[in-house]
Amino acid sequence: MINMKICLICSVGGHLTQLLQLEDLWNRYDHFFVTHKKEITRDLPKKHKTYFIKDPGRNPFCFLINFSQSFFILLTEKPNVIVTTGGGIAILMSYLGKFFGKKIVYIESLSRVENPSLTGKLLYPIADLFLVQWKFLLKKYGPKAKYGGRLI
Repeated sequence: MINMKICLICSVGGHLTQLLQLEDLWNRYDHFFVTHKKEITRDLPKKHKTYFIKDPGRNPFCFLINFSQSFFILLTEKPNVIVTTGGGIAILMSYLGKFFGKKIVYIESLSRVENPSLTGKLLYPIADLFLVQWKFLLKKYGPKAKYGGRLI
């Protein structure tokens, strides 16, 4: 096994469900989750190391909290790769990770059939691997986007 640590970050709901579908891949490596604290994520820490951080939304105060939490997690955990299925929670962590030289893997949400998500648009420029789940979205993004198939 390659000595690698993976940060798995996403919003709850469909984003988390899709990221969990990749368990056969990320479970081979040292990994940890970063998400929101909600009822759906209550049991996640029982199986995996998990950090709960603030969703920045469009609130400047929450943005600062998310920034400091993301910074602390990156310095503490030192992942090699950040893998995300999206949600606003992943934007700051991904940009900070890129600043620190981490690889960024973004998987566009299955719910995005015809139009790119805001998170996808913001992370496309920095992603080392950018995957879409619908071939039609290849036309909406640039040449860096790759069709990866559906997770669900």
